[in-house]
Amino acid sequence: MPLTISSAECQVAGFAIATIGWILSSTSMGLVEWRVWHMDDPSFFPTGLACVQMWRVCIYRHHTNISTAKFCHQYTYYDDFLPLDSRIAQHLMLLASVRGLMGRGFSIYALWNVYMGILQRHDACHSFVVSGTLNMIAGVCIIIAVLQNYYCITNLQGIAFLPSFQLSFKPDTQETRSAAFMASLGAFLMLLRGLFFLSYRFPPDIQVI
Repeated sequence: MPLTISSAECQVAGFAIATIGWILSSTSMGLVEWRVWHMDDPSFFPTGLACVQMWRVCIYRHHTNISTAKFCHQYTYYDDFLPLDSRIAQHLMLLASVRGLMGRGFSIYALWNVYMGILQRHDACHSFVVSGTLNMIAGVCIIIAVLQNYYCITNLQGIAFLPSFQLSFKPDTQETRSAAFMASLGAFLMLLRGLFFLSYRFPPDIQVI
């Protein structure tokens, strides 16, 4: 029993790290600073900036010298102006969040078996493998979404927003900020711990049922 608990201690640390990664990636979905559009040319539309997220866009206009007007629009499935890459990113991040949550459940079950002395090799190892696989899938989904966001920024891809938004098809400049970096860190932690979960082995000298 002590050897089994000792061998699982690193998995407990891995569970904590993977949980932090899942929290970071899930939190990043609520942040708007995935793509920040800077609109500096007042020739056609008012100047300001827009934060383009996967589920909404927030537009900031310089109302006066000391105040800024803010307008946010939540995307719906009826918004046909949203490009395919944004739709894909939405589903990837949702899939990652669900798979990450499922991975937490399987890892809790595996650790519970080990610490309670239910030393069934198949059950514990199988749960760790499933948890690691789910973490890996979640991390890959997040990485794809982040890379897709980066590709859109570097290629200055635009979005045909509704005319009422008073946004040009493409900004003068655009950049990525905290949301994408937070998602990347979360994905890295989930991928790292997924590898450790997949590599879990029972101690060879432990008595198992």
